[in-house]
Amino acid sequence: MEARLQKILAQWGIASRREAEEMIRHSRVRINGELAHLGQKVDPQKDAIAIDGKPISVKHRPALIYLLLHKPAGVVSTCDDPQSRPTVLDLLPKELREGCGIHPVGRLDADSTGALILTNDGELTFGLTHPRHSISKTYRVLVKGHPPEAVLHKWRQGVMLEGRKTRAAKVQLIEHCAEQSFLEIVLQEGRNRQIRRIAEQLGYPVIKLHRTAIGSIQLQTSKEPFLDEGKYRSLKDYEIHFLQEQIIQPNY
Repeated sequence: MEARLQKILAQWGIASRREAEEMIRHSRVRINGELAHLGQKVDPQKDAIAIDGKPISVKHRPALIYLLLHKPAGVVSTCDDPQSRPTVLDLLPKELREGCGIHPVGRLDADSTGALILTNDGELTFGLTHPRHSISKTYRVLVKGHPPEAVLHKWRQGVMLEGRKTRAAKVQLIEHCAEQSFLEIVLQEGRNRQIRRIAEQLGYPVIKLHRTAIGSIQLQTSKEPFLDEGKYRSLKDYEIHFLQEQIIQPNY
């Protein structure tokens, strides 16, 4: 059955759908010997697909892998980096880095730490990172100063960023310490450096930002020991099911 090329590459776990589009744009993919183009439909049962000159087929499809990583600071949430900074894939063993199509689902900025999902399920990645799917993410944030309740309330209601108001968020004061405060923040959107930009705008810049959970998937649970920085574990079946449910029943 015919389907768009980037969708097939994602379904096969070769790349996320967006990464597949980039591969096509950079002339890395050929169909029946001819350069592929975006939007092209192919039938994997009939058409010969090659990436970087290497033929691929359904039988080469790797097993689907789902990982939870505790990202350290200084590591970028990409598969490669033009500035030669360490990437999240560098934290994985060679057998997972090569030939499996593993990539991060969404991003944490380089200075931030915490929970990050890695997978080679391109369709899951596409669904979870699509704007209409708003899986919650929980953060523990250390900010400079002591934001009063009025500031926290404003943050909860939404703040204007680049002419567009952010969605309502859960923002709770955890504790004060010296001239700093710990906050717990739960978001259902992920604009670029959103928490850092809002905190700066409100006058309480971020000192440290740590993601503790993605939906119900946590770095530490009653069933799992704490996941140290730079370490990863495979997701449990119920955690994978949770992610798949987020795509089936999106929040609008």
